[in-house]
Amino acid sequence: MFDFTSNFWPWFITILSSVGIIAMWLLIRWMDKKPHDGSQLDGKPMDHVWDEDLVELNNPLPSWWKNMFYITIIFSVGYLALYPGLGSWPGLLGDGQIQQYERELAKAEKTYGPIYASYSEKGVLTLAEDSDALKTGRRLFNTYCALCHGSDAAGSHGFPNLTDSDWLYGGTPENIKASIAHGRNGAMPAWGQILGNEGVFNVSEYILSLGGRDTNTTAAAAGKLKYDQLCVACHAADGKGNPALGAPNLTDKVWLYGASQRSVMASISEGRNGIMPAHKDFLDEGKIHVLTAYVYSLSTGGKE
Repeated sequence: MFDFTSNFWPWFITILSSVGIIAMWLLIRWMDKKPHDGSQLDGKPMDHVWDEDLVELNNPLPSWWKNMFYITIIFSVGYLALYPGLGSWPGLLGDGQIQQYERELAKAEKTYGPIYASYSEKGVLTLAEDSDALKTGRRLFNTYCALCHGSDAAGSHGFPNLTDSDWLYGGTPENIKASIAHGRNGAMPAWGQILGNEGVFNVSEYILSLGGRDTNTTAAAAGKLKYDQLCVACHAADGKGNPALGAPNLTDKVWLYGASQRSVMASISEGRNGIMPAHKDFLDEGKIHVLTAYVYSLSTGGKE
């Protein structure tokens, strides 16, 4: 599952709350301290005098007021013992956020589980033409996928467009489901130190020429030599990529990180690392199945 949280914060909250309670108790005890000889029971002069004889005294707290402070401290300790409030501590009553979350999941599974189970019995191609299934898939997409791919699934810089026919790892239902369930880790190595500035420029000229762009033929020819040495293993000799590796097609007009020469040179020089997180740890098979159908429908014109 995603590492949304850190163990630092539960301990931070626990220590801060505990220290605060102890500090308040010590402060009250200190303020209530009296001389051992019993003198100055009516208050200690504070050296603030008005009208010659009006003296400010530091009088002890009234007992009823002091006891109210003690009661609030006792109440806070009891509350934090019974209920969640100290980081991840669920309380003696066992009604913490994890327990509440598990109850909500159980309730949702009881309500919606049969619906997703019925979807699992149908093929992806069938669900891609089912308007109700697509509505369900869209809600899942907006919850789990729209943050990266956009609510319209058109993607953005570094995040693929899911509405076209260009797929890094293949656009079949099986490939899409594998991407959603198990995630993807794309790695483009950095070649800047090996190629140098001139080499990076030459390779970018050759790559841009694969897509039909006007380039410097001399530089492109020199870049092809380096391409054949360093790049063909992933992108193939013809530049059309390899879905098994997630290596993109360099001959089309689809550029994940931008189509400008500067962007292409940055990819060659610095490399790229794209991560698609695995969703199988928090989405069950039924949800992944209907989400696959929705994503598949985006590039095939399925009805929503």
